[in-house]
Amino acid sequence: MKYAVIAPVAAGVTADPGWMVPFAAHVEACGFDSIVAVEHTVLMTRYDSVYPYGPSGRVELSADTPIPDPLDLLAFLAAHTRTLGLATGVLVLPNHHPVVLAKRVATVDALSGGRLRLCVGVGWLKEEVEACGVAFGSRGRRADEQLEVMRALWAGTGVSHHGEFFGFDHATCYPKPGQGARLPIHIGGHSPAAARRAGRLGDGFQPLGMTGPALQTLLDEMRDAATRSGRDPAALELTLGHPVATIDAERAGRLAGLGADRVVLAVPPTTDLAEATDALSACAERLALVPPP
Repeated sequence: MKYAVIAPVAAGVTADPGWMVPFAAHVEACGFDSIVAVEHTVLMTRYDSVYPYGPSGRVELSADTPIPDPLDLLAFLAAHTRTLGLATGVLVLPNHHPVVLAKRVATVDALSGGRLRLCVGVGWLKEEVEACGVAFGSRGRRADEQLEVMRALWAGTGVSHHGEFFGFDHATCYPKPGQGARLPIHIGGHSPAAARRAGRLGDGFQPLGMTGPALQTLLDEMRDAATRSGRDPAALELTLGHPVATIDAERAGRLAGLGADRVVLAVPPTTDLAEATDALSACAERLALVPPP
């Protein structure tokens, strides 16, 4: 089992270098697999969209919460760590042009020595997606094409593409990712469409906010879609979530029983760095993690 740690965006500290540098260094020193950066390009002071991951239907973050660009944050943290994996979770795919995104992702992966894992979703906040110039209703089809474009640019030279949303001829994008064209792209989300996208196109799946029978239904959707696409469902990584304060070997074992390869751990939204790092140390001890050499 691998264990990742979400940078505590709700605490309002993720744009503070004096906080994030020692926090990421401690995540690495404890032996966690990776650090995860969330994304909202913008939040709205008023919106009609319904937040799908909480009973209130309203996102817990205030509109003035500092949420740095996840790739820029991960590039910054890459320079202050040696072996720590770097992940988005999730990057809101429709907010980005895939040609530009392919370059940015490849650059971070190349400069970090191949440490990046991309977890993407199509977004729930209609007002945010539309502020980025994208029709909310087409974002699923657009996402499929975006993944195709990025993979093609990472793999080839003189690439041509003509699809519903994007078109170009003879494009070459360097540097290539440090991990090559198969830099891992995981799909995050709570819908059957997200599960099917993971099965068809992803290297992994991160179901968000799902437990019990609803989670199992999504996993079945993912595996069925992979099989129908001629892919091996067992080759896709599954990432599940859990609070850092309560995870232990027994609970991790239950998640492994559901097929989890990785657990993403949520840190309490504290601005007290010592409190956050103490929670990570205690968690690492409970899970018997091994620090990097």
